[in-house]
Amino acid sequence: MAVISFRVLMRVVAIFALVFAIVSPKVEAQSAAPAPSPTSDGTSIDQGIAYVLMLVGLVLTYLIHPLDASSYTFF
Repeated sequence: MAVISFRVLMRVVAIFALVFAIVSPKVEAQSAAPAPSPTSDGTSIDQGIAYVLMLVGLVLTYLIHPLDASSYTFF
């Protein structure tokens, strides 16, 4: 009985090794390709500067607006 289970185990290991040997080169071929180099035409930098300027304008608006609404005169 132990011999039969050993043979079944060896068959399972052989099938697993065969499947691994078939799949392994495909995985390496996909990961071996180099990624394309990133390119930037400057639009993302311009957009980032625009977002920062809009944020500065928004903060200044909310800082200056309470001065207009209050009854105190600072200037």
